[in-house]
Order: sequence, then C-alpha cells, then structure tokens
Amino acid sequence: MEKISIQAEKREGRGKGAARSLRRAGKVPATLYRAGQAQSIQLLRKELSKLINSVAGEQVMVDLQFADGNKKLALLKDYQVDPIRSELLHTDFFEVSLTETVKITVHVATHGEPIGVKRDAGLLQHPTREILIECLPDKIPGKIDIDISKLEIGQAIHVSDLKLDEDIKILSDPHEVIVNVVAQVEEVAAPVEAVVETAAAEPEVVKKGKKEEEGAAAAEKEKKGK
Repeated sequence: MEKISIQAEKREGRGKGAARSLRRAGKVPATLYRAGQAQSIQLLRKELSKLINSVAGEQVMVDLQFADGNKKLALLKDYQVDPIRSELLHTDFFEVSLTETVKITVHVATHGEPIGVKRDAGLLQHPTREILIECLPDKIPGKIDIDISKLEIGQAIHVSDLKLDEDIKILSDPHEVIVNVVAQVEEVAAPVEAVVETAAAEPEVVKKGKKEEEGAAAAEKEKKGK
C-alpha cells in the first residue's frame, strides 16, 4: 500500500464558527479516531486536496506529521465536500498500528469487456463494488482488480472467486455476486388477431344488412304489382 505524508496540527477550536475560520485560513478541520476515542486535528487544504485527488477511491496509508515531531499512521475514512462550491469541509481519519489487524472495505475494480456483452449483446451487472477484509494495515490493497473479459451470458464472479494474499482475510459473504452478465429481455408484441377478426367482421354485418334491405324492397315492389 502506498503511504503519503501530510502535515497536521492539533485543533483547539470547536463549533461552526471555528470551522469557518479554519477554512478561511486555508485549512480543513478533521477528526482522528482510535480505539473509541477521537482527537480534533486540522490540515492544510492544499495538501489534503492533493491526497484525495491522488488516491481516486483507493486505500492509502497517511503519515500524519505533527509540529512537535509526533507521527501517527492513519487511513482516510471519510470526507465531506460542499455540494455547491466543491470545497472540502471536514475529513475523518482512523489511526492504525502496523502490528494490529484492521477491518476495512476495499474497492473492487474491473477491466476488460465480457464476451457475453461484446459478442452476444448481453448486459453487464455490477451489484457489488466493495468488499470487507481484515489484515495488517501495510497489507491492505489499494484496490482489488479483476478481469471480466471471459464472462459469457449466465456467468458471474462471486466474492469466493477472488484470489488475495493469504494474509488477507475476506469477511464479505462468499456467495455475494460482484459482476455477472445476463441476456437482454426482448419485448413481446401485443397479439393482433382479435383486432383483425373484429375489423373483418364489420363488412359482413353491413353486407348482411344491405341484403335484408334489398329483400324488403323487392317484397314491397311485388306487393304493389299485385
């Protein structure tokens, strides 16, 4: 796993006002969690933005370096962004030890175009994009990459099919489907026989009625002739 170092400081201020002041100063409030405890810290927005943009959803080890010389290893747990201004509002870190295992979700990435899609016009489904694993922090993979190019219609890749290092324990349900390829469902056209029969029956009614009218007229003419 990649490790990135960034500067960190202890944060004293609390509340929305203090957080706004930090952001105006180019810093971002953050929380460092460890064994049920939380420590308030702050980081430079420029460094934090660079970190988030570089990882692109992958897991990465962060070396938090404090001004007093103290260092703490952590994983980026979550971050909040202003939906309008796209500005970082807050981040959460989880402190780790290289001698203790952690439980963490890892992104599952795919590459290749399935045969069932390319050749047979099937549909690719991706119901599971993350799995839960347990391992030492330095063994956490940035992401899990799988090749799906050989998948045909009706085939799937399950959690149990993943091949990871022996020191990584998968905690997700082994029967859970990561990706599968299914056939497209064709739309069935509505039956038209009844409509055709109805349309064909109408002229018969008209024709029959016309014959009855002609017969009545002939009878009336014959009666007058007598």
